Order: sequence, then structure tokens, then C-alpha cells
Amino acid sequence: MTTVAAARGGTVAAGPAWHDDPYAAALRAGRGPLFLRRADGWLLPLEVERWCADADGADGSVLARCRGAVLDIGCGPGRLVAALAERGHRALGVDVSPAAVHRTVRRGGTALCRSVFDPLPGERRWDTALLVDGNIGIGGDPVALLRRTARLLAPGGRLVVETAGVEVDERCEVRLDDGRGGLGTPFPWARVGPAALRRHAGRAGWAVTGAWTAAGRCFAELALRPQESPGSCVPGSRPSDER
Repeated sequence: MTTVAAARGGTVAAGPAWHDDPYAAALRAGRGPLFLRRADGWLLPLEVERWCADADGADGSVLARCRGAVLDIGCGPGRLVAALAERGHRALGVDVSPAAVHRTVRRGGTALCRSVFDPLPGERRWDTALLVDGNIGIGGDPVALLRRTARLLAPGGRLVVETAGVEVDERCEVRLDDGRGGLGTPFPWARVGPAALRRHAGRAGWAVTGAWTAAGRCFAELALRPQESPGSCVPGSRPSDER
């Protein structure tokens, strides 16, 4: 569990499981291999090199939809946070991995080592939130995550979500796998395709207002339905910390 927050130039403290797992090692190296491994042995390759590079054209389609102050949930090594800062946005990344936060800070971004389900600065004042690179899967409960995100945004705020490129709606327990025998601690995750996102969004009080693809990646923009007020997570259903 993350215990201390860190911003630009600050320090990071977190439980040992988040320091030396395969994800932290891959981010320090700037490359994979790295996979999500289900209990049945199925592997999902993770794009560490892309995450550690500068924002690309597909990322640019996300950046173009950002307005005002932007919260990047599960920011990883911070390419979007850094790109947003360069464009003049007030941008904050949130990630439970100290290695991700350190890398974000090194590239000129601002980040907190904290779970999105913990108290965050500026709640109800962010204009845009991002859940890209599969981060709609954080905690293994997309509806709870979408409800929590609603509580972070200002009135009229928008959320950009990257979905899986196939129609899938899956909750499972996964571990990080470095392809060389190194395994991380199990944690809950979800995979959500475009149709599933619409269903989960509706349950959480959101409406999908736009969808597009770029470089083979699938995105959607969401807005809270006018009649909805920001929801809260169901008591007792708080998902585990994200990757």
C-alpha cells in the first residue's frame, strides 16, 4: 500500500511490493519484456517502450481533447503528463508505482505516488481526466472506477478512456511477468472493449460522447449525464490499488 505522496522534486515511499516487482524493473530499464499473466497462463504483452517514449500521434489525439487542468490516472512513466505540461496545462499524474512517479518527475512532469481511490488534491476541480493504456482496468471494477472519477471532476468535466481493441468485458486476477521467471504480486484487473465501456459508463452515470481509433488504439470521450451528480464508490467495494 502506498503510504507517502511525492510531487515534482519530492520523495516517494511505498510498500516493498511496489519497489522491486517486474513493472518497476521494466520502467527503470525503459523496456520490456513485460506481460500481464492470468492464473490460466494467458499473457497480455505490455508496451513498456511506448510508455517510456515521448507521446506519439495516437496520444496526440487524446491530448487534443484535453482542456484545463488534467488528471492522468495511472500515469506510468509520465509521457502524457510531460506533454500536457509542455502545452501549458496544469497536469498531475497519479500512480502507485514509485518507479513510475520517479520517471514522470525526471521528464519534467508532476506526479503523486497514490491510489486514485485515496484522497487527491483538487477533487471536483479537474477539467479532464485520462484513463489510457488500459487503465480502465484499475482495481478490477470499471463501474467503481468510473464513479470515483466522477467525484474528481469539476462540473462539465470530461473523461478520455482507452479501451481494448476487441469486444471484451473481463475481470480477473493477474500478475506482472517479466518473461524470465520474475512474477509480481497478484492484483485484480479488468479488460473492457468499446461496447462494455458504454454499459459500464451508463451504470456509473456517464454518457459516451465520442469514439475514435488512432494507430490501432481505441478511445472514447465521456461526459457525466446532466441529471447525474458525481457518484461515489459502493461502500465496501473499493478496488485494490492500480498499476
